[in-house]
Amino acid sequence: MFVDQIKIEVKAGKGGDGSVAFRHEKFVPNGGPAGGDGGRGGSVILVADEGLRTLMDFRYRRHFKASAGQNGMNKAMYGHAAENTYIKVPTGTSVKDIETGEFVGDLVEEGQELVVARGGRGGRGNIHFATSRNTAPEIAENGEPGQERELQLELKVLADVGLVGIPSVGKSTLLSVATSAKPKIASYQFTTLVPNLGMVQLDDGRDYVMADLPGLISGAAQGVGLGIQFLRHIERTRVILHLVDMDPDNGREPLEDYQQIRHELEQYDPSLLTRPEIIVPTKLDVPGTEERLAEFRSQLTLDEDHKLLIMPISSINHQGVQKLLQQTADVLARTPKPSLRSQPESDDKSVTYQFDQSENTRDFEIEKTDDNEFTVTGERIERFVKMTNLDHQDGIMRFARALANWGIEAALREAGAENGDTIVIADFSFDFVE
Repeated sequence: MFVDQIKIEVKAGKGGDGSVAFRHEKFVPNGGPAGGDGGRGGSVILVADEGLRTLMDFRYRRHFKASAGQNGMNKAMYGHAAENTYIKVPTGTSVKDIETGEFVGDLVEEGQELVVARGGRGGRGNIHFATSRNTAPEIAENGEPGQERELQLELKVLADVGLVGIPSVGKSTLLSVATSAKPKIASYQFTTLVPNLGMVQLDDGRDYVMADLPGLISGAAQGVGLGIQFLRHIERTRVILHLVDMDPDNGREPLEDYQQIRHELEQYDPSLLTRPEIIVPTKLDVPGTEERLAEFRSQLTLDEDHKLLIMPISSINHQGVQKLLQQTADVLARTPKPSLRSQPESDDKSVTYQFDQSENTRDFEIEKTDDNEFTVTGERIERFVKMTNLDHQDGIMRFARALANWGIEAALREAGAENGDTIVIADFSFDFVE
């Protein structure tokens, strides 16, 4: 089964927690803090693999989770970083974040990697919090949570040449003649339900990949028929072979068919009309096609402003096929690859939290969620809470100072919080004390 669109959930590993520990060695009476840092959590990374052809494997496994980093230990020993989780996907896979709509990256080359969920950094141990005023701090950070994302994977066929046209125009037959591919061939609409790929190898040593793409009908850009299932696969082709049926008994008008396909391509992505195109009238072995081809040529001359490349063929008796394949290779040689979006530059988004004294900075919101309950939301404060070790008094005091210095305490008073009310931040709740 060919699967070219799937949703998956990924969760990177949490960073290891920092340790609160002290040196207890002989002849070292004032050993001081010795708690080590936690290790970084594992990231989830997609890897392009040319051996895969579809996203079929993801139908049976859609949840991927990386391991957490090891906690810090005493004697200033750091925890081990967790192993990354690697997931193989076919080359040509595009990745999008479903919640935000953000484009994450394209995987278009063998072995290319894309970090889709970054592991959390390890929390700092108490060796980092010693000061001249507090030489034995009982403060340590919890590990940073790993990223969680719901992603849409979309496979777009990587081919140099794409065959387009209405259903049953002869695309599969041409592919079977030009390559060693064996697509299904029949005389009914939508014989081809999935893209078929084949390698064209010419006598002069040149070669390229040709894709037989499912047939288009009117309204495909809006999802009619195979619709978008077809159109997404034309995006990465460099040259378009536009097949037009010349059979005089098919009840269709060649010019209308040609214009209809062009219209659907434009509706989906106007840039597709700028791709090099070879018009390929087909089925010249059928009696009466020569007259119809002559009429079609004259109509195109009147209808189009630019110079058209028209190369009629008959795939049944191979008439004109080799000439077409040679001409296609010539066009490919002077056609650059279409620009592809790639992975955004990786950066370390770990944050070291410092108190912000600015009165104008307010990156949090307060909502009264019950008669005596207030909820504080905001990326910075929620992450700070998750990374604060509240098992020790020093950690609690550090958290209280953050509430005061970031203006949250004052904002709670303005919102109506009174002594004894419950304050909720992330998954932590506490009583408001004046």
